Amino acid sequence: MLSAFAAKPKNQYVRIKTEFGECIIKLYNETPLHRDNFLKLIKKDYYNGTLFHRVIKDFMIQGGDPDSRNAKPDSLLGDGGPKYTIPAEFRDSLFHKKGVLAAAREGDIVNPSKASSGSQFYLVQGKVFTDEQLNALEEKRLKFKIPEWQRQVYKTVGGVPHLDRNYTVYGEIVMGLELVDKIATMKTDKNDRPKQDVKMEITVLKRREARRLEKRLP
Repeated sequence: MLSAFAAKPKNQYVRIKTEFGECIIKLYNETPLHRDNFLKLIKKDYYNGTLFHRVIKDFMIQGGDPDSRNAKPDSLLGDGGPKYTIPAEFRDSLFHKKGVLAAAREGDIVNPSKASSGSQFYLVQGKVFTDEQLNALEEKRLKFKIPEWQRQVYKTVGGVPHLDRNYTVYGEIVMGLELVDKIATMKTDKNDRPKQDVKMEITVLKRREARRLEKRLP
């Protein structure tokens, strides 16, 4: 039995489980609004039975639309969610490397503050970039310099750098990254929805399990 004075885990972790495998995600303490909202919804079983409804290879897999639960084949999804948004929480140290969790949102024209969807999220697959490709992105799309240490990640691990400082990143996969690759390569319809439904179940790791996990992580 754990002592009442046992140290709390440094972070909170959630498990996304599908019939194609599962992954464990660490939620960032640097983005408390997104972290707490995600945990609140998970504890209400909000995501259970919903789909990864939008999948684009070398980019990302998206879920969190409550309308996707028991959705008919070929139906267009992506507009569902609670009737609120979350203020953007951009942090220069949090970027779109492969495996991160980030919030979906409405486009800039109707959402100039870049506030996040109340429930929809995506997991980044992305691709590996060269220096030349990153230089071109900096000049044409980002309008800022990517820190050298982040460039090294984009050149080795990969990601989607053009989304940086535009969509809030609020967690990262610490176990089970291969799940993203598996789902991202599935065949999709004209709406980028997998032809075979990918249902999810999301749960919060209990304190004891989170502490055991942290002992195993680098």
